[in-house]
This record gives sequence, structure tokens and C-alpha cells, in this order.
Amino acid sequence: MKQPKILIVGGAGYIGSVLVRQLLKKNYKVGIVDIFRFGGESLLEIYNHPNLDIFKEDIRNTDKIDKIISKYNIIVNLAAIVGDPACNREPDLTRSINVDAAINLYKLSEKNKCKKFIFASTCSNYGKMKNSKLYVSETSDLVPLSLYAQTKVEVEKYLLSQNRNNICHPTCLRFSTAYGIGPKIRFDLTVNEFTKDLAMGKELLVYGEQFWRPYCHIVDIARAVIATIEAPNKITSFAVFNVGSTKENYTKQMIVDEVRKNLPKIKVKYVLQVDDPRDYRVNFDKIKKQLKFKTIKNVPNGIKEIIKLIKSGILSNPDDEKYKN
Repeated sequence: MKQPKILIVGGAGYIGSVLVRQLLKKNYKVGIVDIFRFGGESLLEIYNHPNLDIFKEDIRNTDKIDKIISKYNIIVNLAAIVGDPACNREPDLTRSINVDAAINLYKLSEKNKCKKFIFASTCSNYGKMKNSKLYVSETSDLVPLSLYAQTKVEVEKYLLSQNRNNICHPTCLRFSTAYGIGPKIRFDLTVNEFTKDLAMGKELLVYGEQFWRPYCHIVDIARAVIATIEAPNKITSFAVFNVGSTKENYTKQMIVDEVRKNLPKIKVKYVLQVDDPRDYRVNFDKIKKQLKFKTIKNVPNGIKEIIKLIKSGILSNPDDEKYKN
């Protein structure tokens, strides 16, 4: 393929705004489609970049999205109602965007003869490990326990069931729980939230400190998307990749312990929770071997950058609702 033109659907979001900058730095032609439900301030710095086009559009508007997609040959779909609270608050909207619109985006991508369709999924699809001593992988059973994960599994199944002779080759990327500081800030994610609250001197309530999750910095998640873009279709076509590092599986207790290394006087109260169904450690060997992808950030890095940001006073109110999804 000649130098591809890449459309990032949901490009103003927490991950998208990082990914767009990385692509522009590599001299790709990039388009962004976003409804800007939470604002577009994350794009102000790059608004006038000569290789960037920005389209304010609802992805459910088929006719207009069709015209936009026709200008690109790689589509990355990051658009979604993300996280359990947001999905539970608006379940109908969630299904409309996370499932119906996502499937329609692929159909339009195939119609317009795009070469790749990269779908942002989640490791939450695994739900709960059968054996807490083992790691789940891309071939493990999917046990989606939240509406958010259910929508991701549904779209994955649709994409992977398509005709292998299709022009547009789908890839599903199961992201670890994200963290880190970027052009758009979120403090409603575990590492970011724990660190922010403790850096502000609050007492932290931790529910189910023993439960496992994998974590990945938004810089590395964006890098994994680019690795997928740049890999040959024979590797990425109809493939699923967990995105993260096997070393970056943590319990909530372990995250608190990492924060304590930087803030020794923190106040933490643990609340017994034995029925949290989501508990999984994830193996990331496949993306490491097949895409030669390795993370360059880790949770201790992320904790330090969040503490630095909070202590700097740059944010007038880190508890502002605009920092939550």
C-alpha cells in the first residue's frame, strides 16, 4: 500500500488524541471524526496541522460518514460510550454507538474498499479467570459481565465472522485498562483516580484490593494501533491482539503500594469485596511476537507523572466533572 490515509473515529478522545499526534509525527495523512460530546480542546494544539482534517459528525449519520470514509483507506474505530457507569446510564445510546454504528462503519469501509479496519475492544471481555493462578490469552473464553464488554464482544464476533475474501481486513485490539496523562485527561480510571486522590491528600477507599487487571499507558496503546497499521495484512487480517505487557498486571493493592513509594503518608482504607466478578490477568505474548510490540511505559511511570501534575497546581480543580467520562 502507498502511504495510507488514516481516519480515526473518535480522534478527540483520551486515546485518540494521543494516537493522532503520533501519526502526524510520522507524517501520515490523518482524518478525525468526532461528535465532540466532551469537547474538542484536546485537538487545539494540532488544529491547523497541514496533514490533519477534522470532521464534526455523528457516526450514526450514514450518508455523511460514507462520504468521509471514501477519502481514506485505513479506518480506526475508537468511538464508543466507554466504561460501566456511562454505559449503564444510557444503555440504548450505548448499543446504538458501540454496536450498530460500529458494524455500520465496517460495512461502509468495505463498500469504500478500505484496506484495514481496526476495532478498539477491551480486555474486560475476559470477565473473570477460572483459575486466578493462570493468565488469559486471545484464545480464552470471553465472559463479558458489563454492558460495555458485551457490546465489544458482539462487534468482535461480527467482524471475525466476515468473508475472508473481503477487501477490508478487520483487526480487533483488546486494550488493557488505560492510564496516563495526555491532551485529554481522565481521572475516572483506576491508576489515574487512585493517584490523583492520594496526591490531593484524600483518604482512598479501595474495594476488592485483591482483584487483578492489566494496565497500559495511553502512549503505548496508541503505539500498538500504529504497529497494527504498519504490519502486513497477512499478520493482522481477522486477528485479535491483547494490547499491553504481561508484566503490567496489577491488583489494586499493588497499585496503592506503588503510589506509597512516592507518597509514604497516604491514607487508604480497604473495603472487603468478594463478589467482584471481574478478575483477570492477561498474557500479551502474541502482540509481542507477531507485531514486535513492546510497551515503553509502566504503571510506576504513570503514577509519577500524575503526582507531578497534581502537585504542580496546573489544574485548578482536578475533581472537575470534565475529567470524567
